[in-house]
Amino acid sequence: MYHIIGETFFVPLASPNKTVYWECICKLFSVMNEQLSFGVERDVLVDELQYYFEQAQAADIREEEMEGKSARDKANWMLRKLEAYGWIDIETDKSYVQRVNFKEHAVKVIKTLLEIAEGKKIEYQGYIYTIYSLVRSNTDNPGVVLLSIVENTDMLITGLKNLSSSIKNYIDELTKYRTPAQIMDVLFNDYIENIVDKAYHRLLTSDNVSKFRPEIVERLESRSRSAKYIEKASADLAGIREISVEEAQELVYHYIHQVIDAFQNMDEILSEINHKNTQYQRAAINRAKFYLIGGEDVRGQLKEILSGMSEKIDAEHMDLGGIYRIEFIDELVRLCSAAVLDEKSLYTPIEGKKAFEPEAIAQEEPDPELRNEKLRRMMEKLAKVLNPEKIGGYVEEQLAGRRQMLASQLPFADTDDFVKMIYVRLYGQRKNMKYRISVLGEAEKNGYRFRDFEIIRKGR
Repeated sequence: MYHIIGETFFVPLASPNKTVYWECICKLFSVMNEQLSFGVERDVLVDELQYYFEQAQAADIREEEMEGKSARDKANWMLRKLEAYGWIDIETDKSYVQRVNFKEHAVKVIKTLLEIAEGKKIEYQGYIYTIYSLVRSNTDNPGVVLLSIVENTDMLITGLKNLSSSIKNYIDELTKYRTPAQIMDVLFNDYIENIVDKAYHRLLTSDNVSKFRPEIVERLESRSRSAKYIEKASADLAGIREISVEEAQELVYHYIHQVIDAFQNMDEILSEINHKNTQYQRAAINRAKFYLIGGEDVRGQLKEILSGMSEKIDAEHMDLGGIYRIEFIDELVRLCSAAVLDEKSLYTPIEGKKAFEPEAIAQEEPDPELRNEKLRRMMEKLAKVLNPEKIGGYVEEQLAGRRQMLASQLPFADTDDFVKMIYVRLYGQRKNMKYRISVLGEAEKNGYRFRDFEIIRKGR
């Protein structure tokens, strides 16, 4: 790789001056990108960089040689450095005018870094529809088309794997958030916006692979059985790759089956994405509910103990092994100790055989009051379990014949009502619910602060 890029290429982005380097690179790329080519007169770029260094918000250059230098000196210094590190080429044309060009690999790196910084998401529909259109097309260059199909399939699979990894990263980062407000904020604002709305939801609807997969696989399998197609595609690939026709023919079969296998095995990736999405939402809700729990019962006391341990570990910057150094833990549990413990300490003497004398079984009538009380508690516990059907009924009850309402109009008498509102927001993303949601601005009611949203009945 370093024969093409150069060993010092990434030095500017890892140096103490990385901020000023990156801002100058972006400024130069913006100017050059507006031209018909990436070649721009050196003086024009010097003027742009000089203007940048004259601004109060420009990053400082941490170099002794540049202390006290003018903005124009800094601009010329920057171009010399970028040329030395292999980002740009400076050439002189026939009119003795110096022109600056970004190197090919530098353009690719800059575009990739800008996409990452802007949070650009993959449009799965573009890849799927491109593949679908290519397999249906009749062309005189089937080898070229096959290469495009393979390339788009690879980008589609890579995008799906990246989506799966992104959800996993969100799950791992849940431990960073210590309050229900932080957890709900990252779930409804960050996660819903960047994962569900931008990628996951479209993957289940407009970008659904199942709509296009049967015909894509059928047409590729048909072409793999067509001697005329294989012959023509092999001739194209042999010319493009500069290999023999026999090698190109093997490559054609390999590419066709590679794409077919990718589409047939795509369900495993999609299933993993669905599983991780459900896992993340459940983990976020459970973690928020954990912080909302309080009381004198065993569950509330355990929550207070675990929260206290977590706060102590964070305050003293302990690792997970540091839990044993927290003093109050010794007072929580007491176990009896044994001076000597070996196999004889657990020895049970053998008893002689005795005649078995069964005891009489007393027939006791169950206490109706105790039985009804236990049944009542069990039914109350089951009634508090929330699922899509119960939330759907709850929304229908609150709408009361209306077409739409605000979430802030829902009851907020206690924590249970707030948890119901969270589930209404969560299940509103599902296509099989009888309502949909539209997110609005922040709202506050009865001490609860949240992003308000509109609940809209479907089908009317």
